[in-house]
Formats: sequence, structure tokens, C-alpha cells
Amino acid sequence: MSELPAELLRPHPDRLDPADPGYGEILAAHEEAMGAGQLRYCDPGTGLFVMTALKHWRRGFCCEFGCRHCPYLPRP
Repeated sequence: MSELPAELLRPHPDRLDPADPGYGEILAAHEEAMGAGQLRYCDPGTGLFVMTALKHWRRGFCCEFGCRHCPYLPRP
């Protein structure tokens, strides 16, 4: 599978609103996990594990569950 395109690293606004107060912290946690090649990270607000865009990319398709970092959503 090809490498995940950089423009798909940010969550789609329908999945994570840029106005969310935790947006920057969430992006930082995701970027740290992606930089380490991790497939999931601990959400700073909830403590729950969230799959990274890399995990979704490797799956190869959208599962239709509304995942935060799904890279398969149509982009504006």
C-alpha cells in the first residue's frame, strides 16, 4: 500500500471540529503517535484509545463507524 498522503493526516472537520477546545492537544497527540509509527494513541480528553490515520490507511477502506482520523472521507 502506498504511503499515507500528508493532506489526510488532519481529521476531517465533520469528524473533529477545528473549534473544539481540545483540537490542538488532539492533533499533537495524533502527530506524536504517527511520528512513532503507532497505530493508536490515548485521547487527551477522554483517556480512550483512538486509531491513527495510519491504522485506517492500512485497513484500506472506510468502515463507516465515524472514526476521527478516517482518511477515506471526501475532502472539500
